[in-house]
Amino acid sequence: MRMSELSATSGVPIATIKYYLREGLLHPGEQLAATRADYDESHLRRLRMIRALLEVGRVPVAGIKKVIAAVEDESLPLHFVLGTAHYALAQTAEPEPDQEWAREEVDRIITELGWRISPNAPTRDELAHTLIRMRQLGLPQDLGPYAAAAEKLVTEVEMDHVPFTGPRDAAVESLVLGTVLYGRALDTLRRLAQESESARRFTRGS
Repeated sequence: MRMSELSATSGVPIATIKYYLREGLLHPGEQLAATRADYDESHLRRLRMIRALLEVGRVPVAGIKKVIAAVEDESLPLHFVLGTAHYALAQTAEPEPDQEWAREEVDRIITELGWRISPNAPTRDELAHTLIRMRQLGLPQDLGPYAAAAEKLVTEVEMDHVPFTGPRDAAVESLVLGTVLYGRALDTLRRLAQESESARRFTRGS
């Protein structure tokens, strides 16, 4: 397909596609003439992955480049590729005075659950930062029930929806969309459940 068709099919403006090409986010099409190239399904998949990372995951261009480099390196195992995408989604946490205590607590949780997490995973610091805020605000820091619920969701539902046997960029797109959007849905469902439980406990006719 020509670039105009690629744009129409993907919903990405031509100017944006050209920008992705210049930045190396999108691989070049097959050159048919000096000013004409042919694009295929792989370009559509890559555009979907880029949009998922950029628009849904809010990953900066530099982070997307790292994910794409991992996707294109066939020597890397899929676990590493997906981890690169996961780490790109992590929020940067500033160092805190209680960082050491919080990191030890995160390590304890991970160890007790038997999870296999890289020592350098930015999600460790992200969770530690949350624990610090919880303690500062006087909230209970027992994350056991939340960890158990997360593990059940991931192992019994979410990971089964990721197309591991197809193209790598399709797997990354699915992982990013699922992580962000189902995360938002879960948070909204919790708030709905809280409203319902509040009504049951504190209003008449419950």
